Amino acid sequence: MPEMTVSAADAPEVNSLLAELAALEDPKTRAVNERHGDDHGVNLSKLRAIAKRVKTQHELSRELWATGDTAARLLALLICKPKSFSADELDAMLREARSPKVIDWLVNYVVKKSPHAEELRVRWSLDPEPNVAGAGWALTSERVVKRPEGLNLDALLGTIETEMKDAPGRLQWEMNTCLAQIGIAHPDYRARAIDIGERLEVLKDYPTPPNCTSPFAPAWIAQIVRRQDQRPATPAGSRAPPQVREGSPPRAVEETAAP
Repeated sequence: MPEMTVSAADAPEVNSLLAELAALEDPKTRAVNERHGDDHGVNLSKLRAIAKRVKTQHELSRELWATGDTAARLLALLICKPKSFSADELDAMLREARSPKVIDWLVNYVVKKSPHAEELRVRWSLDPEPNVAGAGWALTSERVVKRPEGLNLDALLGTIETEMKDAPGRLQWEMNTCLAQIGIAHPDYRARAIDIGERLEVLKDYPTPPNCTSPFAPAWIAQIVRRQDQRPATPAGSRAPPQVREGSPPRAVEETAAP
């Protein structure tokens, strides 16, 4: 899905939506978003309301993505059909994405629902581009929690121990998330995960609002495990809350919420 300019003559609905998004632009929202690297000023609740009204329209989502506009791309990710993208299309979209929020939503709302998720996880995890490798590690964290069969957790911990300290920001965040999820979901590896986190001290001083969970892996693991130990046993056949939502670090909460 290469970037291109969509003209009003070719896509009147796209341009109507672009105008609607532009009308929602708020300078204060933009200022907050720009501090996190996101170049848009649209309130995400209002953007989701537009997506709810438009409903799923895959071809329209392609046209919105092709504009290159960040708010339009976020809307595109909410109205697309994740299973309709090929692996190469998803790869191209990730490499085109500039905004951290676009990358987050692309991985969490689209790639994780794609039949190509595992292929892309393996491909991206070894990529020299940090944002791409970070997406691979985000998919690995998903597997650690939900489908760990076949994963070499020892090897993952070894890679994290060797590379996380000096990894660029986004890649480091996703490797740290994987470290914490291994410690939370796999008791046999918990002590090692905590030890790695304590020695590397990655995100130890991350500013964490009150009543939120620190992304510092040892603290994150301890808090979620403590909550799990205090929670009544889940009756057979009922659904336990996903670990990635309960007690997730501040940035991760919004990412993993359903669109």
